[in-house]
Amino acid sequence: MATALPRRTFRDSPARAAAFLAAALFGAGLATLAGCGRAPSPSPSAVSPDAGARFAALVERNWQWRLREAPTFATSVGVNDFNDRLEDASLAAIERRDGETKAFLAELDAIPKETLSLEDRTDAEILRTQLVEAIDAVRLGEPLLTLNADSGFHTEFMLMHRAMPFRTVKDYENYLARLASFPAWMDRHIERMRAGLARGMTVPKATLAGVETSIAPLASGAPQAHPVYEPFARFPAPFSDADKTRLAARAKEIVATQVIPGYRRFLDFMQKEYVPGCRETIAATALPDGDAFYRLQIRTFTSLDLDPKEVHELGLREVARIRTEMKAVIARTGFRGDLAAFQKFLRGDPRFYAKTPEALLKEASYIAKRMDAKLPSLFGRLPRQPYGVEPVPAALAPKYTSGRYSGSPKDSTEPGWYWVNTFALDTRPLYNLEALTLHEAVPGHHLQGALAKENDDVRPFRRYSYISAYGEGWGLYSEWLGIEAGFYTDPYSDFGRLGYEAWRASRLVVDTGLHAFGWTRQQAIDYLAANTSLPVHEATTETDRYISWPGQALSYYIGYLKIRALRTEAERELGDRFDRRAFHDEILRHGSVPLPVLERLIRDWIGDRRTAG
Repeated sequence: MATALPRRTFRDSPARAAAFLAAALFGAGLATLAGCGRAPSPSPSAVSPDAGARFAALVERNWQWRLREAPTFATSVGVNDFNDRLEDASLAAIERRDGETKAFLAELDAIPKETLSLEDRTDAEILRTQLVEAIDAVRLGEPLLTLNADSGFHTEFMLMHRAMPFRTVKDYENYLARLASFPAWMDRHIERMRAGLARGMTVPKATLAGVETSIAPLASGAPQAHPVYEPFARFPAPFSDADKTRLAARAKEIVATQVIPGYRRFLDFMQKEYVPGCRETIAATALPDGDAFYRLQIRTFTSLDLDPKEVHELGLREVARIRTEMKAVIARTGFRGDLAAFQKFLRGDPRFYAKTPEALLKEASYIAKRMDAKLPSLFGRLPRQPYGVEPVPAALAPKYTSGRYSGSPKDSTEPGWYWVNTFALDTRPLYNLEALTLHEAVPGHHLQGALAKENDDVRPFRRYSYISAYGEGWGLYSEWLGIEAGFYTDPYSDFGRLGYEAWRASRLVVDTGLHAFGWTRQQAIDYLAANTSLPVHEATTETDRYISWPGQALSYYIGYLKIRALRTEAERELGDRFDRRAFHDEILRHGSVPLPVLERLIRDWIGDRRTAG
């Protein structure tokens, strides 16, 4: 997770792996995961250069429109033409952009898809999905939901400078212009949230307990101690003393008179108006037109049209299967007692927890470095951009997950960052750290994201898209890949791996339970605590995340199952010609794609290698 953004050991029997995946995919009735096989190529006579040119022009215009309409997104992908401005976050702008999106969709639908090349047809399919989902989101009121349990627009602004260049005086002046735009930008978000209150489109009140902990530090204190001031604490060496003094003084003035008061106004609004007015219900289906809203979230995050009941039942079966494997690992440790007793033992024994933040960061760094050494045996193509390890920003940490990946633009002087949460160390067990690190850093989100940014073979709108089922599915697959790379040799770490797999499978149960089947918040917390290796604190913060971010949690396990199934198919079809390095390169070569598209691409790859062999 770009967020964040994870096992079953099948060393003994590939046949068992294939049987498990077939049962998981088809036994659950998730026929949409099966796909339609190899895509037919258009005949050369059917391909129209005119249609291809029309499509290319449309894609380019839509991309430039996205950059203009979302300046901070443009910055994040290395386009710095709009670094002096923020998005127009007003309700009027949302309505205008919705109309323009509908116009793009109409233009796309007027191009005969059968006359496009195979590559263009793939791009057209992905672009159309994005446009339709954007239109549906506005229709169902999603832009009125501006934050979730652990973050939102207010924390994104706090971190905005991390994606910006700070090489010239003009770079600093651009950033100052953004800071000066903050009060109006904040007012537009409050306007949207008030519209949400009026419409009944709000975050559930239950997930906002303690939300002030992520706002209050931004609403007070000395300007130079504020997170947004950080770039002014360091300047490039060539800057003159006069420029440094002027820029720093201007920054202190803007932070003191505009940024901090803006956050103070937001804190006051949250405490006196928004939180008291939020809905008491927790299910997405309790929102206006809630059934359609939840189905949209499922479709957006999984890239599939899935029924909540089928997803729920798949999760129950998978949790039961993983639970059996967890018991086998417990037996390997020599512990006498059941799963609940073992979980209590793990949560209470101090040997499983770092004593200092530095110790936790060092352990995470060591795990990441060990995996760095394994990457050439797993991949033929590696990214140029490196990554670093640092703590989750202090203002986010209390309600944040255990770790997350935070990327940087391709040409940035910053690396990608693997964030490790050092808050409440007694809730950050070391036995989960191998799985967490492989998911968030390498071979998970950093490797995947950096390769995508460096891939000039796909159009920018795809290079910088993030389809959650693909991205989070890869993250979970990366955890499983640790088995082949020689990790999880300690039974407690292996239990942590299985606990993380159970966590992702439990999400299928909990997310659908909360949003479609009337589960309570406590019921979800209890289910996670009983069936995973999560500490109770994290089970609580995760539950609030699922309540306030419907559907996102489904993407991990659904995407993982698809990638595992495709690997099993490739191994079966190619036999001795299967090369895991080539398979992994092919999975990552196309960037973030919907699962049906990924399946089609990999089956084409399998067919090509079989023919070539």
